Amino acid sequence: YIQSCLPCQQYNINRSKKPGRLQPIPPPEGPFQLIGMDYCGPFKQTPRGNQYVLCLTDYFTRWVVAAAVPDCSAQTTAEALFNEFICKYGVPAVILSDQGTHFHNQLMGAMSKLIGYNHIYSTTYHPQTNGMIERFNATFVPQIAKLENKENNNWDEFLLPVVFAYNTGTHSTTQYSPFQLLYGREPKLPTDGPISSFTFHKPNDYYEQLKKSMKLIHIHARDNIIQKQHQYKTQYDKRRPDPHYTINDRVLVRRHGLKNKLEPKFSITPQIIIRAQHPVYVIRDEITQVETRVHINDIRPIYISKLK
Repeated sequence: YIQSCLPCQQYNINRSKKPGRLQPIPPPEGPFQLIGMDYCGPFKQTPRGNQYVLCLTDYFTRWVVAAAVPDCSAQTTAEALFNEFICKYGVPAVILSDQGTHFHNQLMGAMSKLIGYNHIYSTTYHPQTNGMIERFNATFVPQIAKLENKENNNWDEFLLPVVFAYNTGTHSTTQYSPFQLLYGREPKLPTDGPISSFTFHKPNDYYEQLKKSMKLIHIHARDNIIQKQHQYKTQYDKRRPDPHYTINDRVLVRRHGLKNKLEPKFSITPQIIIRAQHPVYVIRDEITQVETRVHINDIRPIYISKLK
């Protein structure tokens, strides 16, 4: 009877682990088959008018492209994606982003159809779906902060060097640098000595050797990604509840962005499951009839007392 108290279910916070097992994204077979896209910022405006960074990360090589931009509008996003990524690396097969209006809009939809890539979206308030780019942002921000001036307004001058350092460093998951996985060789750095000369007897020898070595390191890197994902999933899933819901189940959904600490933490009105594809569910509000995609992390079952 106590467990069925609706206000208690709406206000109380569960201190145990959030429900839902980790669902790792299978690693692609090669570069630029899947890239993540997200914004970092706003930062303090620079003399060049920049306040945001559009970050794009390849899910296979971990190669990062970052562009300093003045805003995060749909037009700015489309221009930066086209100029800084597509014109330099070609068209990716799939782009993964959140459902922010700068990504989910008519312009970006038309661009994906015109250029020929598939744009998919993560569930709202579930950054783990695009966790790789979130981890880069966590690395990038402290590095920029250490280099910028006292006014904190020249961060965009250090953006490309910081990204270059990231792309040429060994990644803990793949055990290779993004640069090597993309180009098949390590870059020459300012601290390196003269490059030793080498010759090939046939014009195609270099190409054949490069193709062979890239195939080997790609296989090795992909195996390393799978192994790391398995280790992380085992740790993440440990003692974590994983409830499954069915169509027509009545649930409560977590409310985000609350300004008043006294507001209910979960939806005021019950929600009904109308489509189930665990761990993502489509729910419908019983009153407004509005439909929303929600991750299992943000769902709480409604307990109804059997006592009369």
